[in-house]
Amino acid sequence: MTTRPRLVRSIPFWILLAGSAGVAGYGASMVTGTLDSMTTTLLDGTATGVDVYVGQSTAVVGAVLIGAGVVGLLLTLAVATAATLRPVAAPEVVEPPQADPDSELDDGDTPVEAPADDDTPVEAPADDEIVDAEQTTSDRDPVRAG
Repeated sequence: MTTRPRLVRSIPFWILLAGSAGVAGYGASMVTGTLDSMTTTLLDGTATGVDVYVGQSTAVVGAVLIGAGVVGLLLTLAVATAATLRPVAAPEVVEPPQADPDSELDDGDTPVEAPADDDTPVEAPADDEIVDAEQTTSDRDPVRAG
């Protein structure tokens, strides 16, 4: 299973967001600049055909850019919403190994309690713990095995 980066680290997401906001902002500046210019020249009575007819076309292009920017921002919102619906892999919980309460060793290397004196009797190993030295040597060293 491949893992996808979080949306915050997704470069295409940020490009879509910044591009949409930039296009909408540029369209808004086109529309306001053109409409201000048209309004001023029409009220002054100094408007020419270029101001009126080209200004209308420029305002329409600006409005289209605003619409494209808004659509891009809505797509960004939809992508962000869809990213939250993605299933997240549950982290594996690894528990530390539990110590055996009957064990005399705390970490496998050192005894918990050292014998108090040398008079303590030593227990003989159980029958299944007795290992033949000849057998273990031949198992480990293939030269001596044959």
